[in-house]
Amino acid sequence: MSFSLGLTGSIGMGKSTTAQMFVDEGCALWDADAAVHRLYAAGGAAVAPMQAAFPEAVIDGAVSRDVLKRIIAAEPGALKRIEAIVHPLVAEDRARFRETATTDIVVFDIPLLFEGGGETQMDATVTVSAPPEVQEARVMARGTMTRAQFEQIRNKQMPDADKRARADYVVITDTPDHARAQVREIVAAIRRSLPHA
Repeated sequence: MSFSLGLTGSIGMGKSTTAQMFVDEGCALWDADAAVHRLYAAGGAAVAPMQAAFPEAVIDGAVSRDVLKRIIAAEPGALKRIEAIVHPLVAEDRARFRETATTDIVVFDIPLLFEGGGETQMDATVTVSAPPEVQEARVMARGTMTRAQFEQIRNKQMPDADKRARADYVVITDTPDHARAQVREIVAAIRRSLPHA
């Protein structure tokens, strides 16, 4: 059985880049956002139940995230109904991945790991962190949202300090070299703790 490592971090902390560093060290990676994309794509498992609940959200056989955002903004109870459809499907996708993984360490990239209680299904957790000014500069550099939108997202997420306090490991992503060195240390520490090591 592979070692399950939960990876989380707030917006702009460098989580995707760090996840790839774990892959570079020989870990398998399951990405929650990618799983949702698969479920929403044409032929995905979420399309039929979503069409039944929100017919206007399915366009050309796929679930439109833009339409879902508009529905969530307009209907107070919509988010809970969407989550009731999607969360069990994401959990199934994650379980299948865990069963078929052949690497000694499997990294589960889950943005709301602690918020959703997902850490209880992991052997250990990693929080990716960066100073607040670095976080903000990264998000603003993407050019995909306003500062107000960024602050709204950041305020909805569990504070970085709380995530760091709850995690077994923390990766500070101030520079790529520093982040990679920390990832290597974590992977080495876990491999030393595995029974066959």
